This record gives sequence, structure tokens and C-alpha cells, in this order.
Amino acid sequence: MAISVNVRTSFSLLFPPILDEFGWDRGVTAAAFSVGFLASVVVAPLVGVLMDRFGPQIVIPLAAATAALGLVAATYTATPIGLYATLGLMVVGSSIAMSYHGHSMFLPNWFVRKRGLAIGLAFSGVGVGAIVVLPWIQSLIVADGWRRACYALAVLLVVVVIPPNLALQRQHPSDLGLEPDGAAAGDGAGGHDPGADPVVDRDWAGRHWTLWAACRTARFWWIFWGYFTALFAWYSVQVHQTKYFIETGFDPETAAAALGLVGLFGIAGQIGIGALSDRIGREWSWTVALLGYVVCYGALIALEASRSPALLYVAVAAQGALGYGFGSLYGVISNEVFAGPRFASIFSILGLGGILGGAAGPWLTGDIFDRTGSYLPAFWLCAVLAAVSIACIWLAAPRKVRLAAGVAARRARRSS
Repeated sequence: MAISVNVRTSFSLLFPPILDEFGWDRGVTAAAFSVGFLASVVVAPLVGVLMDRFGPQIVIPLAAATAALGLVAATYTATPIGLYATLGLMVVGSSIAMSYHGHSMFLPNWFVRKRGLAIGLAFSGVGVGAIVVLPWIQSLIVADGWRRACYALAVLLVVVVIPPNLALQRQHPSDLGLEPDGAAAGDGAGGHDPGADPVVDRDWAGRHWTLWAACRTARFWWIFWGYFTALFAWYSVQVHQTKYFIETGFDPETAAAALGLVGLFGIAGQIGIGALSDRIGREWSWTVALLGYVVCYGALIALEASRSPALLYVAVAAQGALGYGFGSLYGVISNEVFAGPRFASIFSILGLGGILGGAAGPWLTGDIFDRTGSYLPAFWLCAVLAAVSIACIWLAAPRKVRLAAGVAARRARRSS
């Protein structure tokens, strides 16, 4: 995750030098990121089928190899179409299988008691990678240009991502003779304490969910739109914030460091929000996380009027320490509603909401700037959509299907 997600995030660092070199419109250039996410609309269902059939030990290395080839090919491009095909389709498009989306298809299978915390810890690797990888990539861009940075990222994928996933990654704990939470198969220690059963709606939880059956429920679509609006807010700021900080008066090194600090705060966000969700429930934790984006965009809007380092750090801290935390809930919420043998296939379509939001956000934000000469209308839109995402997850109500383990335990103690 430290490398896989930050290969995609590095587009924010590559964006300014590509603009400077070719002089394309921002909407046109940022659309490369959006094209990659739109390609994921086609790729995601295939990823789900492949994940169910072959497991992550095949799917993730295949995606990493494709992204590495795309990074190398991008160094030869000189047109927007070439950028869309390489950094867009091959890098951003294939990254969906090795980032939050792909890992959310199987990681929830491995944990029950502290599922939010466990996935938060796994996803916090994104923040570790951001601290180490992104400043290094920015230094390469400054010293040797964006093409050298692309080569470096390709080498990282081939050396760091592909071998361990081939050797160690598996879809289900049963593939290694285990049960969830690391218990040996058949010893009765896995799963949850029967005295703190998290299942609330047994008819729903006991249903053999297929993709078609899931798509016919209101919950599916509330989660879909909750993901769309959340990822719209996430990737709009991620792609455009480096350029925005530079244009509000900060030097490129500070702007790049800010992106790395988001990752640093994101470590606490991923772990903290994940652990919090095990104690207070998924809806409340999603609310806390998405309020982080409301605060982030508020600080960015205020920064237009006052070039204050304090506002920059507020935007960065809110985005990382709170906003990034919803990544640890991304697969958890879906799994607790639609758990079953076809979960990867269901999530591959359910997660298209997030993919479409991640595609629309950067493009529309850039297009609004091109039309108005300002990021402020787009930032207001993103803040509103973050609030809409909160409402969608409450309407989906995963707590009415399964309780978070900590909530179930407290209820069991009160009733005993």
C-alpha cells in the first residue's frame, strides 16, 4: 500500500511540471487522472471476478506490472492523448486493483473482532509511503525532471510490490488453514465472542448475496453514492492542492512537503478512525472522517484571502488525520452489509461509486478553474458533497445489519 497508492498520488507532483512543459489547460491535463478512474469503471468488475477466482497473489502483481509499464511509457508522450493512455489508463487505471479498492475486496475477510483497527493499520502504510516516497519524488523532479521520477516509481513497483504479493498474499484465511483473526481452523477461537454477537438483522446477514440481489436493494445505492461523494472530495483536493498552494504563494518544496504531511497525518487517521469505528460504529466514524474534508476545504477557501501557513497546516491535518480515515471503513461497511462468497464481485460494482467520484472530482475541479479562473466554486462544491456522503452512509445504516464488535460487546454486557 505504501508504494501502490502513492504511485497514483504522485500525479499531484507530476501535474505542475507537465503543465509547465506542455502548456495544456488544467482541465485537459488533470483529465488524465480522471480518465484513469473512468477506465476503472470497466476494469473494476473484472478485478472482482479475478479476485474471487485467482486471489490477490495474481491480481495485484499484474496491476503493478501494468502501472510500471505505464510510467515508463509516459516519459515518451508529448500529447494529452498519450498522457491519458499512460499515466491515465495504465497507471491510475490499473492502480485500482492494488490500492484501497482492491485490498478492500479481501482484507475484511481476515478480521472480525478489531476489523476497523486491523484495516486501518494496513492502510496506514499509505501514509508511511507518503512521508518517504513523495518528498523523494519531488526532489527527483526538481533535480532531474518528471521523467526521471516516473522511472523511479516504476522500479519501486517492480522491486517492492510484485515479489511479496506473489509470495504472501491470499484471499481468505482458510487458504492458509486459518480462521479470521488468526485462529487455527477448527479451534473455535476465530470470529467473534458468541456472547457479543454483532448480527442485528439475521435474515439480511444470512442471505446468500449475489451481485444482482445486492443491486436491487436501497442500501447498495446509498453506499454507492456515499462512496461517490467521498472520493469526489478526496481526489479533487489531492490532485489540485499542490498547484493551489504554489499559486497562493508557497514555494514548490513547501507544497510538495504538504502533500507528504497529509500522508503523515494519514497514518494517525487510518489507524485512529479504524479503531474508533470498532468502538462507536461505522456511521459515526464515517461522519468524523468526512467532516475532515469539510474543514479542509474551509481552510483552502480561507487561504485564498489570507496566505497563512496556519491555514495550510489546518487543511493538511484535517485532510490526513480525519479525512484519510474513511479509507479504513471503505471495505468494512460494504462487507458488513453484503458479506458472503461473492463479496469481491459485489464490491467491484459497489465501489464504482467511488471510482466515478474519483474520476469526476479532479476533472470537474480543473474545468471549473478553467471556466472561472478560481478554485473556490469547486472547493465549495466539494465541501457540500462531503456532507452529502455522511448522510448517505447513515441512510445505508450498516449498524442495522451488523454492529461493530465493540458496540456489540457493550450491548452484550448491558444485557447480561
